Amino acid sequence: MSVILAVLSTKGGVGKTTTTANLGGLLADAGFRVLLVDLDSQPSLSSYYSLAREAPGGVYELMALSETRLDRIVSTTTIDGLDLIVSNDYQGQLPQLLLNAPDGRFRLSHLLSTGSLADYDVILLDTQGARSITLEAAVLASDQALSPITPDVLSAREFVRGTLGMFDELERLTAYTSLSVPPLSLLLNRLDETRNSQQVAQSLRSMLSNDIRVTVLNNAFRMLSAFKLAGAAGEPIHRYEPVKPYRRVTPAGADLIKAVACELHSDWADAIKEMPSQHGGASDVRH
Repeated sequence: MSVILAVLSTKGGVGKTTTTANLGGLLADAGFRVLLVDLDSQPSLSSYYSLAREAPGGVYELMALSETRLDRIVSTTTIDGLDLIVSNDYQGQLPQLLLNAPDGRFRLSHLLSTGSLADYDVILLDTQGARSITLEAAVLASDQALSPITPDVLSAREFVRGTLGMFDELERLTAYTSLSVPPLSLLLNRLDETRNSQQVAQSLRSMLSNDIRVTVLNNAFRMLSAFKLAGAAGEPIHRYEPVKPYRRVTPAGADLIKAVACELHSDWADAIKEMPSQHGGASDVRH
């Protein structure tokens, strides 16, 4: 059975696509069969990795036509074990189609849990940075949700108002269904060493410490230019920066993504630790 993880936020620009792409690349190199699903109307994830084979269809066919045949909707990236359903709703029709469908919010959950799509070890859903029925469908299709957040006051306020507000409403909706709202993990992203950044991070941890719906991850993504450079090169961060540069205090990009992945899902830890050295296997993983 697949582990389905939605990477989400109702605020744009917090690092959802970077997080999704790097988690996918890491887990594929660790030996898992991984499917990326680009649900963002601004499809950055669809062009993050080069494709070895491009399918004729994508997310539109999946969600509008309930098409689940792999050869029709699943493209293959140049990373072994990493596949992709591209975003191809070029005219923005999906939200209205789903709103008019009686199963609109629940359709994706059914599609990902049946047929060949369910054979993947991990399915990662990249979502748009605004609330929509597509985002709600991604939440309800997931076993876990991960929300990257930058350490600034505006992002913290939007997380509480937007993302947690959406979860509150979905919890009321699922009271009448067999679905449930998944647990939500909060990932601090682009954390630097400035006092303000550290204060905001600590405030978030304190504010959410008693909220049973949310777990603030102990591990965070630091402010590293390597994440942007890896994206520009079409490489996952663990390949691009497998070891820490000489004299730099901040851990290597490979260390950061491994630590986050292992904290997210402990069942991934052994495979990640056993990754070959060319994939950054020599670095330590913190729990």
